Amino acid sequence: MQFYSRRKKLIGNSQTEQLYGHCLQFYGQPPIENISLSEFETFAVDRLKLLKTVENLGVSYVKTSEQYTKKLDAEFSNLNFPYKIEADDRKPQTGPSEYEKRRKDHISHFILRLAYCQTEDLRRWFIQQEIDLFRYRFNDLPSKNIREFLEYNNLHYHTISIDEKKNLMDKLINSSFAVSGSTVDCKDFYKVPFQDALDLVRTRKVYLKGGYVYIPHQDIVTIVLNDFRTRLSKALALTARSLPAVQSDERLQPLLNHLSHAYVGQDYSIQKSIGKISLEQIDPLSAKSYPLCMRQLHRGLRDSHHLRHGGRMQYGLFLKGIGLTLDQALQFWRSEFVKGKVDADKFDKAYAYSIRHMFGKEGKRTDYTPYSCMKVILSNPPSQGDQHGCPFRHSDPELLKQKLQSYKVSPSGISQILELVKGMHYQLACQKYFELTHSIEDSGFSLNHPNQYFMESQKLLVGPGAGVKVEVKREDNPATKPPNPSPHQTPGPGNLPQEVAAEITEDLDSFFQDA
Repeated sequence: MQFYSRRKKLIGNSQTEQLYGHCLQFYGQPPIENISLSEFETFAVDRLKLLKTVENLGVSYVKTSEQYTKKLDAEFSNLNFPYKIEADDRKPQTGPSEYEKRRKDHISHFILRLAYCQTEDLRRWFIQQEIDLFRYRFNDLPSKNIREFLEYNNLHYHTISIDEKKNLMDKLINSSFAVSGSTVDCKDFYKVPFQDALDLVRTRKVYLKGGYVYIPHQDIVTIVLNDFRTRLSKALALTARSLPAVQSDERLQPLLNHLSHAYVGQDYSIQKSIGKISLEQIDPLSAKSYPLCMRQLHRGLRDSHHLRHGGRMQYGLFLKGIGLTLDQALQFWRSEFVKGKVDADKFDKAYAYSIRHMFGKEGKRTDYTPYSCMKVILSNPPSQGDQHGCPFRHSDPELLKQKLQSYKVSPSGISQILELVKGMHYQLACQKYFELTHSIEDSGFSLNHPNQYFMESQKLLVGPGAGVKVEVKREDNPATKPPNPSPHQTPGPGNLPQEVAAEITEDLDSFFQDA
């Protein structure tokens, strides 16, 4: 793949069209055309959104349920990925053509390979989400298209003839799940070498005869998924070896370095909430509306009157995002540090600069935004004595259990959270913590950011559109109750734009630096 400043699309190239001969693919051949850097970035962000949705829905719903299918269908449609068979691509369409969708699917997969081949954890996550995505799309294919897909990818699994099916009918009914005498006639059965279906043989889900297994239509996906997993694992290992050559391109290096933990949700910067809270409200808010990571940092600061640099950055930017001004932040950190081993002069000399830098008033004057969940989870893991990081990712399960018990989370809730942690679904564990501490069944959102947690908590406590349940900064009387929001006030999170990453900026590093 080559990259140019202007987009060049090779629509007429027969080799390119051959890559997209089927709506589903194993991604065996890399892209062969030239694309612009802006398109590279857009495709990567959109596929990352899709895989995040696959992950969240896969834990929240049964993967074959109507709710799972409906929500995933909507995401496919919104992001313009292929998800339904188009019989005739020449029909008039209001959006991108089927060819353009398949092209986006193909190219975006290979872009994320570059970003997610770097560590074992990233590879494992990417493989799992791609497999779930593949399973969903494969199961949606009609029988005819499944046979075309198998033939297209040289998987020589053929359906048995009607006569052979009649001869084996009793055996097929007795050995296959969800197959009965009334349904066996209308189901396809595939004759596959038994070594290709060891999982099905081990669980006794298929009929075995003469070195071949007879697999009903609904179970052939197991064989195909195993093949896809093997191919993708090998491909990621090969990509990792070639990564240094790709990273030497200064245009791609900043994007690939940040893409694996990029945040693509709402913007929780200070401009949206400046001056919304007072210092006196931080303690009660920490008990009601803080995510566990920030509650841990706040408690550690109150207990030891100090946080190391990683903790100060993570918590300081969070406080900035929920509305603390620079003056308030300096007062907050100074008042807490002087209770410990730091006097006022030392604080001004050693710590005040970093706080002003955080607000874009020192150094290169970058106005930093709060850390997303992915950045907290994947970057700068805490060492001994540190308080920062994600408790669900970085805490020992037993210590996490004790912490949850101290916050009066029910035993059944703790078990659910620990099960999600065991499956490495850390953001979903935090979302479950939100539901349990707010006494709701379904939060109705996908958690990607600590400040999102705070805003959604406040929205629940005071109702949609009411803003944050804190005092508005007023010069005449700070204790006065907040007035009703005016039409000019910053909208609550329910009214904020849902996809702030849709617009592409020219500065790639700046676009992803606060992920």
